[in-house]
Amino acid sequence: YGADGSQKKDRRQAQIDLIEEILNWAGVQTAENILDVGCGIGGSSLYLADKFNAKATGITLSPVQAARAAERAQEAGLSARTLFQVANAQAMPFADNSFDLVWSLESGEHMPDKTLFMQECYRVLKPGGTLIMVTWCHRPIAETPLTADEQKHLQDIYRVYCLPYVISLPEYEEIARQLPLNNIRTADWSQAVAPFWNVVIDSAFTPQAIFGLLQAGWTTIQGALSLGLMRRGYQRGLIRFGLLCGNK
Repeated sequence: YGADGSQKKDRRQAQIDLIEEILNWAGVQTAENILDVGCGIGGSSLYLADKFNAKATGITLSPVQAARAAERAQEAGLSARTLFQVANAQAMPFADNSFDLVWSLESGEHMPDKTLFMQECYRVLKPGGTLIMVTWCHRPIAETPLTADEQKHLQDIYRVYCLPYVISLPEYEEIARQLPLNNIRTADWSQAVAPFWNVVIDSAFTPQAIFGLLQAGWTTIQGALSLGLMRRGYQRGLIRFGLLCGNK
């Protein structure tokens, strides 16, 4: 939503703009063989395959997501250049040095072992290839540890969104240095993306959405009612939207 989060735009356009801004920030202008780690229903994979006229592979733990991503690929005429499969990001079924772009957008927060996850991303990356990781983080803690109230806020988010834990961007950078990733760059885009949670909250409480929530059951209703946890997390500076890129 712009660097300061003030731009008004359609939610879908904001997501497309985010992908373009990330590519521009990381300096990626071409790619031939892309891995989307934690692909969801294939949004990034399909966009990147189309943009770069590339082959894209997406992995997710969810068979439902993989099937929906494959359907979307067919609808977009991209089935020949995309593959979606169920796989564990911490033990990927790919050979070393397989992909020239490894892309992870909002999936790192779901990984039970952040170091193993990044080691696997590095392993399958070709020499000279680029790793781009964008993930939910908590604030840096080198100077001021998390307070008890901040820890409780994070625990509430973990419970609602089924996350193991998150770490700070400097901690991700330290893991990247140990890999060792080269030309490491990081950025905090919290201000630019924070308005997304207002949009999500608004969309969750339309008549159509409420009807869907009632059909989905209590767990999903709880998730919708807890969207404010993320919004408040951004407002208080606890939740951060962190970017990291580098080359092998």
